[in-house]
Amino acid sequence: PPSPEELALKRRIDEVYTAYPFYGSRRITAHLRREGLQVNRKAVQRHMQEMGIAGIAPGPNLSRRNMQHQVFPYLLRGLSITAPNQVWGIDITYIRLARGWLYLVAILDWYSRYIVSWELDLTLEIPFVLEAMGRALERARPDIVNSDQGSQFTSPSYICVRISMDGKGRATDNIFTERLWRSLKYEEVYLHEYTSPRQARAGICEYLDFYNTGRPHQTLD
Repeated sequence: PPSPEELALKRRIDEVYTAYPFYGSRRITAHLRREGLQVNRKAVQRHMQEMGIAGIAPGPNLSRRNMQHQVFPYLLRGLSITAPNQVWGIDITYIRLARGWLYLVAILDWYSRYIVSWELDLTLEIPFVLEAMGRALERARPDIVNSDQGSQFTSPSYICVRISMDGKGRATDNIFTERLWRSLKYEEVYLHEYTSPRQARAGICEYLDFYNTGRPHQTLD
């Protein structure tokens, strides 16, 4: 199991990144040092890679990709999103537990802000992404699915619809999902100390159902 020191550092990295998703490893390292933590940038980079996060900034996306996989062009520049199932966004975030962590993948409809499908897993391997996407495609079929260039989203096993991948526009393209992650963590994850994956799944399931059916969305009035 991870040491208490590693868990504490990853928790703090997650909190800083959730508050400032445009921070990369350099700024997160500086932020942690201002708080008195003795940590170097290489350690922060390693933890961020293990957590599956990268700072949102103009320029190529830094999510770990498989260099042998095809990368798809960005299709959304100048596109008006006017209907459900026109564009879905898919992304992965880190979910902390009392003695470990999970990864959450979610598929969000950019027009309605509806979470079409989601899944949790202990690793960043591709099966949980395929499971979430498979369930989503049973409900509807989007015109475009937008993602970063992570290896899960460039795998031939994943490619099944028209794909757009974040590039130079990523600073704004991922904002809907980043808002979802921030709401989820501040309104659910950070308020509870999940002791097991089962407890985390139950809490997140309840919150995401509330997000879809009960929580007011100011943008949608």
